Amino acid sequence: MTARNAPAGRAGRRSPVNSLFRRLLVINGLIFAVGTTVLALSPATVSSPVLLTELPVLTVGLALMVTANAFLLRASLAPLDGLTTLMERFDSLRSGDRLQISGNGDLSHLIRTFNAMLDRLEADRSASTARVLAAQEAERQRIARELHDEIGQSLTVVLLQLKRVVDRVPDDLTEDMRAVRESVRSCLDEVRGVARRLRPGVLEDLGLLSALSALVSEFDHVEGLELDRSLEAPPDLDPDTELVIYRIAQESLTNVARHSRAGHACLSLSREPGLIVLEVTDDGCGPPSTDGTGILGMRERALLIGARLSITGGPAGGTRVRLAVPIGGERGAAAG
Repeated sequence: MTARNAPAGRAGRRSPVNSLFRRLLVINGLIFAVGTTVLALSPATVSSPVLLTELPVLTVGLALMVTANAFLLRASLAPLDGLTTLMERFDSLRSGDRLQISGNGDLSHLIRTFNAMLDRLEADRSASTARVLAAQEAERQRIARELHDEIGQSLTVVLLQLKRVVDRVPDDLTEDMRAVRESVRSCLDEVRGVARRLRPGVLEDLGLLSALSALVSEFDHVEGLELDRSLEAPPDLDPDTELVIYRIAQESLTNVARHSRAGHACLSLSREPGLIVLEVTDDGCGPPSTDGTGILGMRERALLIGARLSITGGPAGGTRVRLAVPIGGERGAAAG
């Protein structure tokens, strides 16, 4: 028992708390020792009771000791200011924010431990977010299949039956039946559109560029919105990265159509050194003051692939959504 507890006792004596305590004790002891030495070697004397002529000497000595003590303590505890600032600004959806380890041996262990805790928190959040989004995508695909296979087929059967009925109804009911048939056809198209948005089959079949082009085409019907595209062929990306880029583009265009009141928007996909950059810009009312559910989902998706997502004001007003996806070695460094 004694041998086993000995290492624990030594580890406790070497803990950061004890090290910081010893540092503060040494600093204060050094200040008092120097002050006592100077007082002992100086020609100044202290009477009992203290004379009025001796008060300035004692006051100056005390002020010097307090000033030196405050300066040394401030220098020793300076890393705690940076640690507090990082705690206040830390956001788990904006990864990579860490505190630089200074040369202060007593507090460097505390900073290193805090950075390691942030690494674990971000890793745990990424893992849980990946599971949630994977389940969400699986549910999207299930709903899309049910819409296409069950509701879509049922509406197709109804449409065929209405076509046969139209040919047999009296003339005075023909126009009404045709109107019903067109309503069913419109409903069928809407169901198919919802299924495509839930499950981007074109992304799996034709690739990211075709999927983004089809996505832009889906928003051509928005009244008063002129939508441009500028798409550059990306390198080979894994399916998860392509899906994240597509979903963020889809959510961004949806926000433009619903909330921005923009007259013009542009979706671009380009290559920069070590990066694939997706940008969606508009000339609307500007970025939101707070992140809603859709934007939080975009940030979580970006975090999964080590990408950087920024939502800022555009150069000429409006909003700019920028997703920078590292590729190759840059992505490995970002993920690390």
